[in-house]
Amino acid sequence: MTRARVPETDVGIQGGITVDMYDQMQRRLRDKGWIETNDIIKSGLSSGLALEIGPGPGYLGLEWLKNTQGTTLRALEISNDMIEVATRNAKSYGLSERATYVQGTGAKLPFEDGTFDGVFTASSLHEWSQPRDTFLEIWRVLKAGGRLIISDFRRDMAPLIKGFLWLAAKPKEMRPGLFTSINAAYTPTELRSMLPERMQSSCEVVPEPMGLKLVGTKN
Repeated sequence: MTRARVPETDVGIQGGITVDMYDQMQRRLRDKGWIETNDIIKSGLSSGLALEIGPGPGYLGLEWLKNTQGTTLRALEISNDMIEVATRNAKSYGLSERATYVQGTGAKLPFEDGTFDGVFTASSLHEWSQPRDTFLEIWRVLKAGGRLIISDFRRDMAPLIKGFLWLAAKPKEMRPGLFTSINAAYTPTELRSMLPERMQSSCEVVPEPMGLKLVGTKN
């Protein structure tokens, strides 16, 4: 039986030491090829202007920019500490002119209707304090034909997979936070039930061993 969900945080990752360790962890995942850049591109989002929600230190979006042509990125992040790190990382990639980081929350996106060719996010869904409102906001700012790709952990993953993730998480100081994130994540059934009616016919929940994905195209 799957344990009840335990919310984690709705203020993001704050504080210099924790932010720096999270940056180290995400950089290691990037170097091992364990971030979802290829999945985003293969799903059909490979051009135009994209919105990333919860970029953290920025590697997912920066790798997307690096591996696509003529693309630009706006990224919404609740933590100003993370924005500082992501901005620094964008500079080290040589992508400062193509990546813009904005402080805010997904439940009230500071963008006009139909602004983006695509929206993506990884490992942030479980932190959204108002997921249904955030889904509606994402749908609002997508252009017609725009692509949506949301990925996160799933709370009902197998214990063996949890063990693997525990061992793979480095620096080791990040391991407790990994498990609080998993405990705050949703099951595929829960995610389907949260989707606003206007999105249900256009989006699909895809369960995977370590997590789940929500993919869709706005009609």
